[in-house]
Amino acid sequence: MSSISQRRQFLQSAALMGLAGSALSNRAWAAGLKPGADSALIVVDVQNCFVPGGTLPVAKGDEVVPVINRIAAAFENVVVTQDWHTQGHASFASSYEGKKPFESTKLAYGQQVLWPDHCVQGTDDAALHKDLKVPQAQVILRKGFHKHVDSYSAFEEADRKTATGLAGYLKARGIKTVYVTGLATDFCVAWTALDARRLGFKTYVVEDACRAIDLNGSLAAAWKQMSAKGVKRIQSSDIELA
Repeated sequence: MSSISQRRQFLQSAALMGLAGSALSNRAWAAGLKPGADSALIVVDVQNCFVPGGTLPVAKGDEVVPVINRIAAAFENVVVTQDWHTQGHASFASSYEGKKPFESTKLAYGQQVLWPDHCVQGTDDAALHKDLKVPQAQVILRKGFHKHVDSYSAFEEADRKTATGLAGYLKARGIKTVYVTGLATDFCVAWTALDARRLGFKTYVVEDACRAIDLNGSLAAAWKQMSAKGVKRIQSSDIELA
């Protein structure tokens, strides 16, 4: 083997070892995370409307339920959110003549994806999944109840002006770290996580406790944006349950 070939092989091996080492070190910080009294689990929109059989189903959305139930035992502070739309909500395609679900329109606060009618207030479709077991949850926060404004984030509505009050509640309770789970990764989970970071919370998204819609590459885009803003991507196995 020539010296050039040997050098190339050495550099390739070194690069692979470096990548492997980097991957291991990136996972090392996540191993054995132990939520304390200053941590909160946020369970985003685990509702009938977003699981198979609902009006806006996320593929395999029901699979998050046992994962969330398992890790919830590690948290003394839990917040659950519910999409809670009015009839004829501004985010519904049916509210606009000639519009179809997953098209978009321009509202006063910017572009709005139009959805099938879903999570209408008081309906079984809007109810929390029957198998979700988080009895220690202190708050159920309803969002999207203003008829003319959508609300993905648990912290702030889509007009980016109207606060839900969650940030103030968490800060008053001394919460510094949040773990975000639920539906859907690329919309309500991502918006919640990004706002949490912007508001000063250390933020983890528990990937296997979430499922995505992935509309036109929205999942990859959401992870890229979250990573850029310092949101940490972890697995449920990274959380110490004992």
